[in-house]
Amino acid sequence: MKTQPEIHLIKFYYKEKFKIGIKFNYNKHLVDIVKSIPESKWSDVLKLWYLPYSLQKLETIRYYLKGHAILNESELELKVKKTKVVYKTERELNNTQKTLLNNFYKYLRGKRYSDSTVKNYTFQIADFIDYHREKAIQDLSNREVELFIEDVFIKRKLSISVQRQFISALKLFIVFEKSTQIVDIDLVRPKRDKILPVVLSQNEVIELIAKTKNLKHRTIIALLYSAGLRISELINLKLDDININRKQFIIKNAKGRKDRYAPLAEHLLPLLNNYMHTYAPETYLIEGKPGFPYSSSSVSKFLHKSASQCGLKVRVTPHTLRHSYATHLLENGVGIRHIQSLLGHAKPETTMIYTHVARKDLLDIRSPLDLAVEQYKKADSLEQKFKISGR
Repeated sequence: MKTQPEIHLIKFYYKEKFKIGIKFNYNKHLVDIVKSIPESKWSDVLKLWYLPYSLQKLETIRYYLKGHAILNESELELKVKKTKVVYKTERELNNTQKTLLNNFYKYLRGKRYSDSTVKNYTFQIADFIDYHREKAIQDLSNREVELFIEDVFIKRKLSISVQRQFISALKLFIVFEKSTQIVDIDLVRPKRDKILPVVLSQNEVIELIAKTKNLKHRTIIALLYSAGLRISELINLKLDDININRKQFIIKNAKGRKDRYAPLAEHLLPLLNNYMHTYAPETYLIEGKPGFPYSSSSVSKFLHKSASQCGLKVRVTPHTLRHSYATHLLENGVGIRHIQSLLGHAKPETTMIYTHVARKDLLDIRSPLDLAVEQYKKADSLEQKFKISGR
């Protein structure tokens, strides 16, 4: 029997908070799994993956790595009461179930889903079938789905995003395997947490660009903000995708396998020209080694450093610049539909989040405190003596 690789989970202090570190010898299969864990991040400095330090995140790590590795938690020292849950070391599927999962995997590949989506969805359904392995596929109903969620997701306090992912996978599975009694209409995804995006002011963005001394880094920040690019779109941008004469570039095969055009900002052209002559990239606009794209982790690393040098109190990521781009467009009067097109959003509802952080209309709203003080002054003959900060 093949020995499973060992993973060490450690407790460490990073970015002013405790984290769960995930350490293991390089293994592409494990990297793919750890990368798919919600909120997992890679540290180039520490050379490990990590998540926030909590029992919920530990349960999520156990859930994703179950059957793929042996977890060594001796250095974790979580100071919270651990639930007594027995975790299986591997799935106990029969040949029929394994064949079904293999065919489901091929089905997803045939639908041209991304590699990470195919792996995650197959993983989720494999766990569901394994949980009810004593039952025939034909006997699985919505009640079996509820039992699985109650016993796995709720008891182990797995995140809402993992549960939503499972429901999405299940909806595809019952289309693929029509013999189940699971009814699609009753499969409801729990609502996402509504967290407002972090947005920089326009002055903060300009200061961030200006105080970044490295020419390549400065160009990257300007590109991310000027066109609202995702980090994956930036690092995959090729020289052939840029049309200086038309002052635009094409973003190919973006999220959802969609192409879109983005404008080249007028004030970006001198910076871009300087960068091109200095670095002379061969294939990609932003390259690490000649002919190879720059890494997303390197972008996140220098961006965090630049933000610290500017004294910014919020955590700045490449996506923060995308959020700032969209919010500033809205504040400058650009319509939601146009912003949706520029960002490459499939649904306008995704773009609507920026209406909650844009200050265009809020600037015109006066606080009732200001109005009350003014009314008080008009009615009081001693208005010159009134100060809200006085005794």
